Amino acid sequence: MLRVLTVCALLSATAAPVAAGAAAADITVRNDGVDIHSGPWFMRVTALADDIVRVRAAAGEALLEDASWAVPEQMRGRSVHVSVKQNAGGVEFQTAALVVRVERSPLRLIVSDLAGHVVSADALAGGVTAVGSGFMLHKEIQKEHFFGLGDKTGPLDRRGQAFTLWNDDAYAFQESTDPLYKSIPFFVAAGGPGGSYGILLDNTWRSWFDFGKQDPQTLAFGAAAGPIDYYLIYGPSVRHVVERYADLTGKPPLVPAWALGFQQSRYSYMSAAEVRGIADRLRAEHIPADVIWLDIDYQDRNRPFTTNPVTFQDLPALTRDLKQQGLQLVAITDLHIAAAPGQGYVPYDSGIAGDHFLKRPDGSLYVAPVWPGPSVFPEFTRLETRAWWGSLYGDFVAAGIAGFWNDMNEPSVFETPTKTMPLDTQHRIVEPGFAPRSATHAEIHNVYGMLNSRATFEGLRQLKPDERAFVMTRASYAGGQRYAVTWSGDNSSTWNHLKLSIAMLLNLGLSGFAYSGADVGGFIGTPSPELMTRWIEIAAFAPIFRAHSEKGSPSKEPWVHGAEHTRIRKHFIEERYRLMPYLYALADENARTGAPLMRPLFYDYPDALDAPCQQPTAFLLGERLLIAPPPNLESPQAYEICLPAGHWYDYWTGEPVTARIKLTPALDRLPVFVRAGAILPSQPLVQSTSQTPQGPLSLDVYPGDDCRGTIYADDGHSMAYAHQGYLRQRIHCVQTGTGVELSFDAREGRFQPWWHQVEVRVHHWKGGAQAFLDGKRIADPVARSGIVRVTIDDPSGESQLSLKASSAR
Repeated sequence: MLRVLTVCALLSATAAPVAAGAAAADITVRNDGVDIHSGPWFMRVTALADDIVRVRAAAGEALLEDASWAVPEQMRGRSVHVSVKQNAGGVEFQTAALVVRVERSPLRLIVSDLAGHVVSADALAGGVTAVGSGFMLHKEIQKEHFFGLGDKTGPLDRRGQAFTLWNDDAYAFQESTDPLYKSIPFFVAAGGPGGSYGILLDNTWRSWFDFGKQDPQTLAFGAAAGPIDYYLIYGPSVRHVVERYADLTGKPPLVPAWALGFQQSRYSYMSAAEVRGIADRLRAEHIPADVIWLDIDYQDRNRPFTTNPVTFQDLPALTRDLKQQGLQLVAITDLHIAAAPGQGYVPYDSGIAGDHFLKRPDGSLYVAPVWPGPSVFPEFTRLETRAWWGSLYGDFVAAGIAGFWNDMNEPSVFETPTKTMPLDTQHRIVEPGFAPRSATHAEIHNVYGMLNSRATFEGLRQLKPDERAFVMTRASYAGGQRYAVTWSGDNSSTWNHLKLSIAMLLNLGLSGFAYSGADVGGFIGTPSPELMTRWIEIAAFAPIFRAHSEKGSPSKEPWVHGAEHTRIRKHFIEERYRLMPYLYALADENARTGAPLMRPLFYDYPDALDAPCQQPTAFLLGERLLIAPPPNLESPQAYEICLPAGHWYDYWTGEPVTARIKLTPALDRLPVFVRAGAILPSQPLVQSTSQTPQGPLSLDVYPGDDCRGTIYADDGHSMAYAHQGYLRQRIHCVQTGTGVELSFDAREGRFQPWWHQVEVRVHHWKGGAQAFLDGKRIADPVARSGIVRVTIDDPSGESQLSLKASSAR
């Protein structure tokens, strides 16, 4: 078995500097880059696009197989023509955005922008060294801050830290725990002299990243084995890097609208009667909600794809009854299949018949204990096995289950010190784009959970091709956002874990996973009433909003701590539902561009990297909404908020605010600010996304520069949006000498919305107002408390609304 090494041990291991030898590199020019021979190494540097450079290397005369689970073949096969200059010291090629210089001795790769600012440079002693059967890459650190790698713990900024990427069942993880459940070998660097850039190391073996922990001037990353294959993505903005990473590895599909609603879960709701009781209580308390989750105890003896015949006798009746209350059911389906020969357990019998399970090196079936007892594990590296796995969902889909949850897929295995299967377990790769071969679990481990969620996603799409698939996964790899949403795993009911969750979700968003959440209230332990309330307040502005708790811990439903806490929690859940049109427009933006829903402040406002205030808990929801919880969440002490450059409004009052604000925390308040120039769509309150809002769509206008907003709608569940079955309309506004003018662009798509009227609310308005629609005066708006309101018929085409100030009445 491969010996497990820590990051620091790997970095301090004896390393032979093979690429920095005395002999100068031999460089061959290609029309899209260069080939390099240096000592035992062959390296190819390719301009994949004007702003993306791919670097591949191998010991010997040929590169390893060009195959990837993360980057689709149509992206890997692209390149652009470059212009080349050569001299005695090396060669330089240029794209429309970058200059790539290869120095011969020592061999170094230096990437600059067209103005000559260094974006990324290999270390002076050379860029690559051998570490045992693996490798280490070395690059200079300039002034960068580093972000990404998914939901690693610790501060948002990775600088000065080091991490291992190895999917691990990290139950009860803490601030210093590493590794965790996911391996996403992609980071974003911001604040350097050449602007922002990102690097994806496409290597599924155990890997590691050191952002200046061992040597403050050196960025080092590598892997225990496998290919040297990395992509450098140039910005210069963080936004551009993240969106180009999404172009490279794939964008998340548009989720069903109910996935954006409030979701209630527990390990476990033990019977259909208990589930119905939760649903009835949600509706009796008038707490908006969309989903109830089923953990493993709904199953027969913890066996996936079964139901307990006593406690869940009629699953179709349960899903039907819940849907009548506007609630969906999501069910867990772990990947371990009970080893139950001769017992009529269809997943095992059909899996054996199709040869779909992993084997030991001697060819015998690999069997190990998990929740059902002795279990076998699907061979997800085979296309045929993934299709078989997907077919197992047929009965559940027919029963009306709306989505599925793939847990324990690191994979987690009981009664072993490594918490997973032996590294010599055999996987057969039979996959388009890959040469058929066998691979050990050491190579496949980090991608196994992603392939599990891929099999589920593709199976659901096959079973119901006209409906959107919803899958949640715990373990994943780069590109896994194409198949599933995720969450941060088995967190704890502590103030520190609430604070950790914000940075974890932000880094997940920068790493491609726009849809992520943390178990609200903490999975492990007992939150105080104040902690639970604050967690709900903050999570109301997160992409996935799910409360969850483990066995043996108290219930964590919104009503558990009495009337006053229920009132506060309900208020914030309701606010999320009012903002659903804004959230849904962000979901549409993400599906088209890859932009995360929940973002660090510097994503849209680079000056926030060097803000004079410490704001480790502040974040954006979209470009224009800023949420600023206290930096020390449990402290009653006053704290300062430094808003990014420009003008801002208080979301709750609609009034302008100063750039620096000092606030004293209060449990029933969460500071939220709106960027001047925002047009936020909202809707009347509903109890679930399946309920049609009654009344007009609202547009809250906060006058300022670059004033704009987007309305997006579709049916919320089908794939019709991919075929013009959507509505997208952009709105712009300008301040004039006499008031505000709103311009509605022509609509895209063919979807007919639920609203028939639009109410426009302009904030920070003084005096009375007159309204003109396409040049014709309409009924005077209502001006009160600094807001002017006017309701118009739905502007289905291009239209212009002018609001002009008049003397106050």
